[in-house]
Amino acid sequence: MMDLLNMELLNAASFLWRARRKLLRGELSREPLRLLRLEWTSGSVQCDWLMRPADRWDKDLPAHLMEENRTLQAFRDALQLRNLVFSSFPGVDRAELRMFRQGADGQPELVMTGAVHRSDETLLRVPSVVMQAKLCGFHFSLTRGVLEGIAQASAS
Repeated sequence: MMDLLNMELLNAASFLWRARRKLLRGELSREPLRLLRLEWTSGSVQCDWLMRPADRWDKDLPAHLMEENRTLQAFRDALQLRNLVFSSFPGVDRAELRMFRQGADGQPELVMTGAVHRSDETLLRVPSVVMQAKLCGFHFSLTRGVLEGIAQASAS
């Protein structure tokens, strides 16, 4: 029993270390990704994170382009976190993932949720990251290429 607990703790530490290393910088934003919560049980993981802010270098772009870059980075982060969960926790087949962004009032605003499964591997052949996210089980609202907030009630 103790060996199993030690292995699960090592899996969690591995996930946190790999997430920090791999998600320190994004492709479209050099800002680090912030994990808010990680919870695991024998067969599932729950993880919440904060969407990266727009890159400092994007500040001179038109607002819609800056937000599109931020949104594309958010989809890439969600897919990468999904992959990290399943590679770090070999006994986990299901994960509940939620992405928040910093709201104008300073409070986190839910923008994406996902009940994802290890068996959802068809996404590797799909070139669109938005479609990959949908096929993986992520739920979100996208308007003109930008993520919108989603109601907490619909995420449950």
